[in-house]
Amino acid sequence: MGQVTGIEWCHHTYNPWLGCTKVSPACNHCYAEAQEDRRYGRVEWGGPRVRTGAATRHAPYRWDREAEAADERRRVFCMSLGDFWDNQVPDEWRTEALNMIHQCRNLDWLILTKRPQNILKMAPADWGPLRWPNVWLGVTVENMAEARRRIPILLRVPARVHWLSVAPLLEPLDLRPWLGRGIDWIVVGGETGAKEARYMEPEWARDLRDQCSRASAAFFLKQMWKRQGIPPDLMVREYPVL
Repeated sequence: MGQVTGIEWCHHTYNPWLGCTKVSPACNHCYAEAQEDRRYGRVEWGGPRVRTGAATRHAPYRWDREAEAADERRRVFCMSLGDFWDNQVPDEWRTEALNMIHQCRNLDWLILTKRPQNILKMAPADWGPLRWPNVWLGVTVENMAEARRRIPILLRVPARVHWLSVAPLLEPLDLRPWLGRGIDWIVVGGETGAKEARYMEPEWARDLRDQCSRASAAFFLKQMWKRQGIPPDLMVREYPVL
């Protein structure tokens, strides 16, 4: 739950609690729900959230010291098994996590949500890139309906980096209104799963790659549909320029 990770675009994943409620089409075949059922079995999806142990919650202090000793910045994906801005999470849990994020300045925190409407209501009063320069705020965008709904809300929240998790990519997307105009980075992926995964057309990813290139935004393709091999021309692994 708090660990060095196999996710290619970050160094660690961090989950101070477990559990979520499905809120959009991207959630239909939730990998986090399946992983939790398979590995831990402690959380009923849609039910009460479960706080992780102190060792998990406090691990970033060690990662921060290690990053400082190595004289490098490391990226932390927060969260992979829940939603940081979930209104069913006790405020004190999020406050503890925010205090730690604020202190761990050698780590860049990639906070992803499907609930951007909650951020400003739940963020500290001094929120913004001046006081919180190590936070990258992102939203999930799986289709145009969610792009139109979530991205404008995200961009109203100040952040050092604004990014999109375009996964699972369920249809062609036109992100030109926002790329290079507030959105700095997109991470694209098809849905995984042996049977239920919904198809991702490679041309949809190619079009997004080209949209990013024209807008000088960073593009990262993490996986194809059902983890098929990534075509050579889509093996693009870019990060935002800070």
